[in-house]
Amino acid sequence: MSADPLKLAIAKTIRLKSIGFCIARLPQTERLFIGGSDFKVYEIDAGLEKPELIEFQGDGHQSYVMGSVVVGQQLITGGYDGQLIWWDLEQRRSVRTLAAHDRWIRKMVVSPDGKRIASVADDMLCKVWDVESGQLIHTLAGHKPETPHHFPSMLYAVAFSPDSQSIVTGDRTGHLVVWDAASGKSLAELEAPVMYTWDPKQRRHSIGGIRSVSFSADGQFVAAGGIGTIGNIDHLDGPSRVEIFNWRTQQRVHEISDPGYKGLVEQIVFPRQGNWFAFAGGDNGGFVSFYDASTGKLVHQLKMPMHVHGFVFNESEDTLYATGHDQVAVVTFKEAIPAPAAIPAEEPKPAS
Repeated sequence: MSADPLKLAIAKTIRLKSIGFCIARLPQTERLFIGGSDFKVYEIDAGLEKPELIEFQGDGHQSYVMGSVVVGQQLITGGYDGQLIWWDLEQRRSVRTLAAHDRWIRKMVVSPDGKRIASVADDMLCKVWDVESGQLIHTLAGHKPETPHHFPSMLYAVAFSPDSQSIVTGDRTGHLVVWDAASGKSLAELEAPVMYTWDPKQRRHSIGGIRSVSFSADGQFVAAGGIGTIGNIDHLDGPSRVEIFNWRTQQRVHEISDPGYKGLVEQIVFPRQGNWFAFAGGDNGGFVSFYDASTGKLVHQLKMPMHVHGFVFNESEDTLYATGHDQVAVVTFKEAIPAPAAIPAEEPKPAS
């Protein structure tokens, strides 16, 4: 039975000592892996009564950790230092470091079959890697290095289709490209220009962009998340925004703009079952929103205690683990229960 988004509540929050930018989970467990603003990678077992932050050891990142995926008994992370790092989960130590991009890595994902990784960076390239060997398979170049106003662009978002056969990428100007994962050829290009805001007067600065992408469970649709037109570029003062396309016909089927929950949509997830999709993000605060996939209508929303940068579901899709500004939150889809006070994690300790 699919989880009911109307019955969700925050069951637990765990304090971090930095901003959590990415989260991964070991299947069939509540072992979470967090990377963030202190350049470090941690494990947290959210199932424990008193979760501890356990720091990974070895040669790590030299800047923000922006992406994390679990493949077998390995964790792979990507960061602003342009590196991809493979970590042994049991020893909690780095075992391989790869100079992957010349500029900041913004996002990385693993294919559902566990064979390939796709990373995107401010060099405006999507690179596809073999998980086992670390060898480069494809370099996908379909995004312009400059915005229409001649400032550097950024490539924020990437996702695999559920069958691992397609990849979608999204950039700062609202440009999307769908790729064939086997050949590296471009299959379709889509546009979401409302997500790009240019201030020609006060700052001469652009902001926004596509910050998250996802395929629907059947692979037919592509969702792009970001922020609508921003009134004050010094703040994320714009409605959270999601646009959904039938990518083969290039038809926009849903256009969601929510001024009630402002800020960036940092992640979008379609469940394996159930006729809804979830997205999360924020400005100074945070939110998780659930929408009907057929109608594009709001199902339910939950105010979060922090700006959410990433989240993952468990196998039954009745529990959501989110990370963001200084916290990890566990959200359940069961009968509503009172949210307890935040549980402070113990001081980080070295791995054994």
